[in-house]
Amino acid sequence: MTFFDSYLLHNMGTNVYEKCKTYDAFGFVAKKKAEGKIRSVGMSFHDMPELLDEILSEYGEMLDFIQLQINYMDWEQPNVQSRRCLEIARRYGKPVTVMEPCKGGTLVNLPKEAEALLKAERPEASNASWAFRFAASQEGVARVLSGMNAMEQVEDNTETFLHFEPITEKEQKVIEKVTEIIEQNTPVPCTGCAYCTHGCPKDIAIPQYFALFNSIARTTGSFSSHNAYYNNISLKHGKAGDCIGCGQCEKACPQHLPIRRYLKDVAEQFETGAAFPTRA
Repeated sequence: MTFFDSYLLHNMGTNVYEKCKTYDAFGFVAKKKAEGKIRSVGMSFHDMPELLDEILSEYGEMLDFIQLQINYMDWEQPNVQSRRCLEIARRYGKPVTVMEPCKGGTLVNLPKEAEALLKAERPEASNASWAFRFAASQEGVARVLSGMNAMEQVEDNTETFLHFEPITEKEQKVIEKVTEIIEQNTPVPCTGCAYCTHGCPKDIAIPQYFALFNSIARTTGSFSSHNAYYNNISLKHGKAGDCIGCGQCEKACPQHLPIRRYLKDVAEQFETGAAFPTRA
């Protein structure tokens, strides 16, 4: 009998989840698994930890694994929250398949100062190997996916996992410094405190949108899930383009950022499909 080893419910987020409930997608995969046509059922997830908790609470028994975006840049980022999502998957006993461990190439093509820190610690190790080792070192991770387009990348990734060494405490400190350097090279210096959102008449998810905007500025690879995250967040919050310019967000911002101006950039990027804007 022909069967799927693994069957994935793709790009689960607020919008897709509602469609899955409407068309009983979870019931469909459960039936096919009972018929022996699917060996393992999973879902790839692009949304907030609260929704992941909701889905696993309702349909967790039908899922054998979760595919999550996990890398050291997104570990605490408000628009992805890799750490919290992984903790929730672990709480429900779901092994995790990692996607975007190098964040679309961002963690391969690092700022020179950041790369120097990694080379000082492990001179022979590639930037990619640091990203893979970070992801694979996390409790609950079963496998790490990689997009490769050259034999050298295949060989490097194979070497990393053939002689796998978990990230040490010392190396974790180095990664934290690298993360700080990358974050300093971002167009919107938002700290994610969310004071700006209190009382926003349009309930705009300002810090999350800024984190996505900054992430696009850092991304060097060809694949990106930024639009998926933006669309999912905007289903529960106002879009950046909904801003009415009242200015209460700027009064509340400890960093005194020109939030209204940045929101226009975010709207231009995600709502009109324009090229990434630059500002002096």
